[in-house]
Amino acid sequence: MKRATPLLLVAREELLLAVRSRWTLIFAGVFAVLATGVAAAGYVLSGGSGLQDLARTSASLVQLVVLVVPLAALLMGVLSIAPERSTSELLFAQPVSRRAILLGRAAGLFAALAAAEAVGFGAAGLLVFARAGDEGAAGFAQLVGFALLLTAIFVSLAALIASTATGRRRGRALAVALVVWFAAVILVDLAALGLASLLPSGPASRVLVVAVLANPAAAVRTGALLGIEGTAAFGAGSLALLRATHGPLGAALAIAASSALWVCVPLAWADRRLQRVDL
Repeated sequence: MKRATPLLLVAREELLLAVRSRWTLIFAGVFAVLATGVAAAGYVLSGGSGLQDLARTSASLVQLVVLVVPLAALLMGVLSIAPERSTSELLFAQPVSRRAILLGRAAGLFAALAAAEAVGFGAAGLLVFARAGDEGAAGFAQLVGFALLLTAIFVSLAALIASTATGRRRGRALAVALVVWFAAVILVDLAALGLASLLPSGPASRVLVVAVLANPAAAVRTGALLGIEGTAAFGAGSLALLRATHGPLGAALAIAASSALWVCVPLAWADRRLQRVDL
């Protein structure tokens, strides 16, 4: 029987700790309640009663996913990955590379958050399916995939923030995580729209395209809307990206490249910083 690698052992340990954490359970419960509430509220606001179908639910849930998932991934990521002196000395004293510890912790936390999101999406999806049928199930499945991608991106960013946050620096790392969340989810979009409104058409389009591709939350939101509703649900930034990339395929490839970079580069940077820190 093949022995598990140190990375898998660390990931398994981190997954067990995260699953037992009350914060993971709270996140799963709150996400399920919010998802079900969004499904119901959207249909009531449009003049109906009961629950939306899965297609409308998916479109309504995109903004909720972009708001909640990065916040949970950043805060729980910093708390889990930051090398706490009192508990990490034994782990870092083992004959296991710091890279394996970092990647294992990130992988274990990602698995725990993915399981929590599956509970939330599953509860809302089953309820909507039982009341409104399976119309839009493909879009709902795509939304789950984009939520997992967003989780991977912000767990990677949390690893970068937490990689040197030893001891008392964990509080500072949590503050940085909140700033990163606010900038990614709210500030960058507002700043880009404000700047674009002051520029001529050409430069304004380039500003909006850069804002979409350079901001992981905007990139995933655009990709999710592209997959669920096509170009009908696009905003100004997304339409500018569509024109710049000559269609949905080019936009999808650009978003995929941006997302891959946002997963890989922060993790590589976090590994480099962790190799240098004095634990």
